Amino acid sequence: MKKKINLLIIASILGLISLSVIQGYLINNTYKLKKDAFIGEARKSISRIDDFSPELDSITDQWQDYFLNQLIEYKIGKVRTEDALKNLKLKIDSSNTDYIVQYQKELKKSNIAYDLKFQKKVTTVILLDSVKNDTIFDYKKHPNSIIVGDLFEEEDGHTISNSLWLTDHTSDRNIDGENVSVSFDLQFGIKDIINIDGWEKIVLKQMTGLLALSLLIFSFVIAILYYSIKSLISQKKIADVKTDFINNITHELKTPLATLSLATKMLKKDVIQSNPEATNTTVDTINRQSTRLQKLIDQVLNNSLGYNEIQINKEQVKVEDYMNTILDDFSLSVKDKNVKVNRDVLKSNQTIPIDKFYLTTALFNVLENAVKYNGDNITIDCKTLLNDYFVISIADNGIGVSEKHQKQLFDKFYRAGNTEVHNVKGLGLGLYYTNQIIKAHQGNITIKSSEGEGSTFTIRLPLN
Repeated sequence: MKKKINLLIIASILGLISLSVIQGYLINNTYKLKKDAFIGEARKSISRIDDFSPELDSITDQWQDYFLNQLIEYKIGKVRTEDALKNLKLKIDSSNTDYIVQYQKELKKSNIAYDLKFQKKVTTVILLDSVKNDTIFDYKKHPNSIIVGDLFEEEDGHTISNSLWLTDHTSDRNIDGENVSVSFDLQFGIKDIINIDGWEKIVLKQMTGLLALSLLIFSFVIAILYYSIKSLISQKKIADVKTDFINNITHELKTPLATLSLATKMLKKDVIQSNPEATNTTVDTINRQSTRLQKLIDQVLNNSLGYNEIQINKEQVKVEDYMNTILDDFSLSVKDKNVKVNRDVLKSNQTIPIDKFYLTTALFNVLENAVKYNGDNITIDCKTLLNDYFVISIADNGIGVSEKHQKQLFDKFYRAGNTEVHNVKGLGLGLYYTNQIIKAHQGNITIKSSEGEGSTFTIRLPLN
C-alpha cells in the first residue's frame, strides 16, 4: 500500500509538472498573441500619423530634397560618399528636434494611451545602374546610423515596417559653363521602429484576468490533489491501526491473562493448597486481574476519551502498600522474562487521593513499555517521593527515545520508530491513555531519554 501511495505521489507530481508546462506554454502563446496584437495596434496608429500629417511630411521632404541634391553633387564628382552621408546626417539632426516635437503632437491627437517613441532608420542608399549598382550606404556595414526621430537602441524597440523608396531623379547642372543633365535611379531603404515605454506591463495588464484565472485553477488542482493524497494517507493510517488492533488485541490483553494463568496453576500446587494464606493471596491476585481484565477491555473500547471525559473516582490510598502491590503484580506478570525490578518505595503511612484502577493502568503501561523496548537483560528502577507532589519515577535501561520522537510520544496512535525493534506489538494507545489518566488526576508525565541510554518517566500527582 505504501508503495502504491508513493507511486501515486510521484505520478501526481509528474502530472502537476506536465500541467505546469502545458499551462506555461499556453500562457506564453497568449502573451505572444497579445504582444503581436498590441504592436499591431501601435503600428496602425503610427501609419495613420505618417499618412495624414502634412507637417511631418514637410520636414521629411526638406532632408530628402537636400539629400537628392547631395547625390547630384556626388554623381558629378564634387563630393565624396562620406561627405554626402555626413551632410545628410547634419541636415537630419538640425531638423530632428522639430520632427520629434511635431510627432508627439500627432500622438496626442491620436489619443494613444501610452508613451511611445518613434524613429525612421536609414538602412540602404543605392544608386541603381544597369551595369553596376553603387551602394552609398548600408547600415549593417556603416558605423554611424542615420536616424530620424527619437534616439534609442534598436534592440529596445519593435520594427513595424521596412520600406523602400524608389525614385528616378534628373537635375540640370552647370559644369564648366555647360548645362549638363544629371539623372539617376535611387533606392532608399527605411526601417520604422517604435519604442513603447513599459509595453511588457501593458501586455501583462491585459492578461491579468487570464493569469489570475490560471493561478486560481492551478491552486485549486494542487489543493484537491493535496487533500486527496492526505486523505488517502490518513485512511491508510486508520486502516493500519485497525489491522494492528485486530492482530494485537490478544497481545494488549495478555498481561492480565498471563497473571491469571500463573495464579490458576499455582492454586493447583499442593504447597499452595496446604497454605491458606498463600491461597488467599493467589485468589486475591486472580480477583484483581479479573477486574483489571474487564476494565482493560472497557479502556480499549473507550480509548478515544480525553482526560476531561474520564470519570475519576478518587480514594485515599496508602502509598507504600499501593506501590508494592503494583510492583508485585507486575513482577509476577513478567516472571518468565529476565526482568529485574528495583524498588525504592517510600516507607510511610502517607495516603494519596487517586483512582486506583486508572492509575494502575497508567503505571502498568509505563512498566510494560520498559519491557517491550528493551534487550535481554532488563532493569527497571521505580522510586517514589513525597514533597509538594506525589512523584513516581520509572527508569529503564532500554533502547531510549530520540528527542524528535519525544514530542509525539504521548499522541494517540503514535509509535516511535526504531531500527533495533521490529516485532514490538501495540496500537500506540498506551502512553496516550496514560497521559490522559495523569491529566485527569491534574498531574503530568514527562520523559527524559536518549537513544541507547534508556528512558526515565516521571509522574507528578497533586496531594489533594
